[in-house]
Amino acid sequence: MNATVRTSVSIAVAQFNPTVGDLIGNAELIIDAIARAQGADILLTPELALSGYPPEDLLLRPDFYRACERETQRIADAAGELVVVLGHPVEEGVQRYNAASVLSGGRVQARYYKSLLPNYEVFDEERYFEAGGAPCLFECKGVRFGVNICADVWESGPAEAAQAAGAEVLLALNASPYHMNKQVQRIEVLRDRVRETGLPVLYCNMVGGQDELVFDGASFALDGDGTLGYQAGSFVDHLDVVRFEQGRWHSDVRVPPRVLEAEVYEALKVGVRDYLGKNRFPSAVIGLSGGIDSALTLAIAVDALGADRVRAVMMPSPYTAQMSLDDSREMVRRLGVRYDEIAIEPAMKVFADLLEPQFAGLAADTTEENLQSRIRGMILMALSNKTGAIVLTTGNKSEMATGYATLYGDMAGGFAVLKDLYKTFVFRLSNWRNTLGEVIPQNIIDRPPSAELKPDQKDQDSLPPYEVLDAIIEAYMERDESPRQIIAAGLPEAEVRRTVAMLKRNEYKRRQAPVGIRVTPRGFGRDWRYPITSRYQDEF
Repeated sequence: MNATVRTSVSIAVAQFNPTVGDLIGNAELIIDAIARAQGADILLTPELALSGYPPEDLLLRPDFYRACERETQRIADAAGELVVVLGHPVEEGVQRYNAASVLSGGRVQARYYKSLLPNYEVFDEERYFEAGGAPCLFECKGVRFGVNICADVWESGPAEAAQAAGAEVLLALNASPYHMNKQVQRIEVLRDRVRETGLPVLYCNMVGGQDELVFDGASFALDGDGTLGYQAGSFVDHLDVVRFEQGRWHSDVRVPPRVLEAEVYEALKVGVRDYLGKNRFPSAVIGLSGGIDSALTLAIAVDALGADRVRAVMMPSPYTAQMSLDDSREMVRRLGVRYDEIAIEPAMKVFADLLEPQFAGLAADTTEENLQSRIRGMILMALSNKTGAIVLTTGNKSEMATGYATLYGDMAGGFAVLKDLYKTFVFRLSNWRNTLGEVIPQNIIDRPPSAELKPDQKDQDSLPPYEVLDAIIEAYMERDESPRQIIAAGLPEAEVRRTVAMLKRNEYKRRQAPVGIRVTPRGFGRDWRYPITSRYQDEF
């Protein structure tokens, strides 16, 4: 008898938001899901649901595994006759594993060890875990379920091993972080596994922010012919019950995908909300400039936290245009946040007088410009120290790539909201946000970008046009193309040479930049590890 004619099995998909290291709190969330899943046969959790993902070097501590084992037993005791497939780290002797335990009746009925350990992009699981090799099956109401964990379904092998061992359905536990268009990629990869094995698959993914990573959830199920039978929403907690009956998935939950701008904006909101919430920051403070980066950062912060938890500070200098002041005042009026103006000209004069003997005979240059930025950074950090609010920096990926930012100035702060957004996408996302209600004055979007650190300054005085700049950075950084390839694709050689030189020269700045939310396939963070000191010559 095969699975197509057996009774239905109900599986509760626990797409939830754990906090790394909060073992007791995460266990409580899972136990609450158990209570809400009454009537289901199986509860499926994400990868490393108990510990949160990624636990990083917590996984090197023996006491961490002992604490995980205590909470695993507490979850097993709470499960009763419900089958709980729990993602958690396991230590056995000197071996450590990324595991999924099948819990029921107060004990571990079966256990699976992740077979393929990713060691690319943001992942470095080979540092912590041993690879498993054996498939894991368990039976529920006459249906044989196989278990895989995240990377196991991204390549051939583990799913086929589960099928060869007799699995009729595949359950996949995941902590798959978000980047643009990731869900389309996931579904196509899982369809490859379905084509290879013929197994229907249920994919449960984590949700929430963890430092620079954001997990989007978007759990789903594919039938044995690759048809989408269930699709959860993204970036929100869900406990959905999906039925497997007559060889197919049955669910009324089919949340349509968001447009890209909505998807990215939600990722940034979740990243801000969880970074502040999980680290217990009471509020955020943002330095406004009248420019588009600080305006978008402010909009995201207010949408994520509420206006009562966000403070905006404008710090005009003699070079600040009146329109920058007017636009900033109008934006904070629309959003209803606390707003203060602190003129920095007195501080500029103090520093000028203080340094005049040291600078005697030397012409004014970017030193004086950077002093303005550092005065602003000092003011923001003072407000942060006094109130406990975290400073949200406003720099974007284009600036981080080229070093068009001031160390200890506009780079000073605790969390970089736009760190992985190209300038061209900042404009695109700002326009999209205004379709929900015009919170960013149109003049901020329309005017040419300027740091306003000297008279009539424009970004394009120092940088290539952003459309050209961003295309070069994306090709060099995200696709690892050589300058020769980038030039052959049609981008101007002079700008390619200039951009690559700036990118390589400013690695030391990026190492000192605050952590920021990753939304592209490769951000300046965990998955960008270039040496500061290097004499490598690119291929031109």
